[in-house]
Amino acid sequence: MKMSEALLVEFDQEVEKTKKTLGRIPNDPEFKPHAKSMSLGALAAHIVELVGFGESVVATPMLEFSMSNYKPLPFESPAQLIGVLEEGAVKLRKALAELPDSAWDDTWKLVFEGNPIFSGSRFLAYREMFLNHLVHHRAQLGMYLRLKDVAVPGIYGPSADEPWKG
Repeated sequence: MKMSEALLVEFDQEVEKTKKTLGRIPNDPEFKPHAKSMSLGALAAHIVELVGFGESVVATPMLEFSMSNYKPLPFESPAQLIGVLEEGAVKLRKALAELPDSAWDDTWKLVFEGNPIFSGSRFLAYREMFLNHLVHHRAQLGMYLRLKDVAVPGIYGPSADEPWKG
C-alpha cells in the first residue's frame, strides 16, 4: 500500500469529523472563552484554512508565510465553512493521491517573514504542522461548543452528549 493511500483513509475520516463539529457552531461567532482566546468564528475559520495549508505541505517544498499576504477567511456560517472545507479537501486529496512515496522524506520548510519556523521531512510536516494542528483546534472548538451549551459530537468514540449506542 502506498503511503498516500493509508493517509487518505485517515484524512477522509478527519474531514468528516471536522464537518460534524463545524455543523454544530452556534450563531455567536464573536464568543471568546477568555480574553486571550480566538473568537469562535476565527477559530472555526482557522480550522478550515488548515486544509489549504495541508495542500501546501504536500504540493510544495516550502511555504513563506507572511502576515502581509495573509487574508483570514471570514466566518459567514457553518454551511459556508463546511463548503470551503470540502473544496480544500478535494484539492488536498488529489495532491496526496499524486505524491510518490519517496517525496515523504523530502525536506519541507515553513518560513515566517524570512525566519524559519519548521524544517523537517514532508511526512513530519504533514502530521505535525497540518493534521495534528487540525485535530488540536477541532478539540478547542469542541470546548467552545461545551461552553455555549451546544452538544459536542463524539469524535473518536462517545461524548457526554452522544453516548455509546453499541
